[in-house]
Amino acid sequence: MPIDPWLDLAFSYAPDRSRAALEALFALDTALGNILRTTSEPLVGQMRLAWWREALQSLDTSGAPAEPVLQSLTALALPLGIAGAALGAMVDGWEPLLGDSGLGSIEDHARLRGRALFAMAGVALDAAEGDPVGEAGEGWALADLAANLSDPALASQARERAAAMLAHARRSRWSRNGRALGALALIADRQLSGPVPPRFVLRLARFRLTGR
Repeated sequence: MPIDPWLDLAFSYAPDRSRAALEALFALDTALGNILRTTSEPLVGQMRLAWWREALQSLDTSGAPAEPVLQSLTALALPLGIAGAALGAMVDGWEPLLGDSGLGSIEDHARLRGRALFAMAGVALDAAEGDPVGEAGEGWALADLAANLSDPALASQARERAAAMLAHARRSRWSRNGRALGALALIADRQLSGPVPPRFVLRLARFRLTGR
């Protein structure tokens, strides 16, 4: 899969000691999302997600199987205090989308996927307690979901909620360690209006220096 250049740029804001762990966490998010993108039968999707949940939870008590994402998480995330049980709970953020998605499903997805992912990433980065990682994570997940929903009404609702969450995240001054996540929030906010223009890199450069 080609690397999203904006995602890669945001990751470059992470402290060197934390970047690999951050990439491992987002690789898990990508792997879980790919299950929905490549599964047409909800039951099959549930079975595949169940495998991931069990494998992730088992990281706390046994070694990782021969699966690159799980091995990376074992080597990079667990030593930072991120438990396999917490990683396994991310699966719950994708299950609501296997059936007919409604507003409740979207809200659950944002909380169980985005907020949880950014919270664990904040731990990996040693972000400051005041960094709005939860709101940024929910807004980021909603913006990503809105771009992939086929129902125009639900997509519109997801964008509106994403905009509100991301506006909250923009109002704070992010700590130096947390700025990779803040940059992701800024990129997601800009993507709500369409493709991100190359000149947006200047806005991100300012954010990298100032945290807002």
